[in-house]
Amino acid sequence: MREPKQTEGHMTRRDFVGYTAAMAGMPLVPRSVFDQQDIKPDSKFNGVQIGAITYSFRSMPSTADDILNYLVQCGISSIELMGEPAERFAGAPISDQPQWPRRGEEITAEQLAQFRAARQAQAEEIKEWRTSASMGQFEVLRKKYNEAGVNIHIVKFGDIGPNMSEDEVNYCFNVAKALGARGITTEISEEKAVFLGPLADEHKIMIGFHNHTQVNASSWEAPLSHGEYLGINLDIGHYVAGTNESPIPIIERYGDAGRILSLHIKDRKVNNGANMPFGEGDTPLGLILQLMKRNGYTFPADIELEYEIPEDSDAVTEVKRSVEYCRNALADTQ
Repeated sequence: MREPKQTEGHMTRRDFVGYTAAMAGMPLVPRSVFDQQDIKPDSKFNGVQIGAITYSFRSMPSTADDILNYLVQCGISSIELMGEPAERFAGAPISDQPQWPRRGEEITAEQLAQFRAARQAQAEEIKEWRTSASMGQFEVLRKKYNEAGVNIHIVKFGDIGPNMSEDEVNYCFNVAKALGARGITTEISEEKAVFLGPLADEHKIMIGFHNHTQVNASSWEAPLSHGEYLGINLDIGHYVAGTNESPIPIIERYGDAGRILSLHIKDRKVNNGANMPFGEGDTPLGLILQLMKRNGYTFPADIELEYEIPEDSDAVTEVKRSVEYCRNALADTQ
């Protein structure tokens, strides 16, 4: 494993704030590039796979078919797909429930109790369904996405872990295989790592541990020690906001070791600051994309639309803007 380069891994806040401010001024690719319905999406730019996560479209109807439609509109050719729309497509008995508030939105004790009760009831129903579910419909879903030009590279099962039976965990790994996914993402936890490590190694499907602002540079050392197929789903925006540091040393250290499953790319301000449109925050997004191109990293960089959508816009429009930013950041002229 090589050490991070001094010029790439260690920079001042002024360095990466200045860089991303400059990137914000880059011209955007005309929207017409994505409006040609007879062309399949292709968001692999100079060897770097740009994708998206289901959460980016949370403000819109989000069935598996809806999400595929949005991806094609945005010109995106890979997805981290949440388990819920995939399971709905496969026939899971997923009922509507109170919507969880956005981060920072206040919720009453009664609303919280209703949400938790509905969530628990749904979890029990899903658990029973999973024990006898066929993989056939997941394979149909994979084919549908692939024929449209989209690869399901990751499936997110946030609940995967020691609270599940081994049969249910095996179901999650089998779903990932049926969808053609390389891995499963979930929240970082050493307890999960101890439980999932042997199962991930057995299935040869990677677990990517996702971070919010609670981590630092050493947070993954212990979890990753419990299995060869345990890795990182690094949220670079959360990392910058929580540490006031560049995530480039983390990417180089674990990317070179083959331990990064994917990145979540967003742009946040330091000091636990706000989510911003690409190029307007403090995350060194352009430098990270160029690093991926230069080092030949094959893990995807998945757009997570988390900033507030303008009133005259929608999620698809804003994700398109983010794709265009990435395309320009990865252009040969950069």
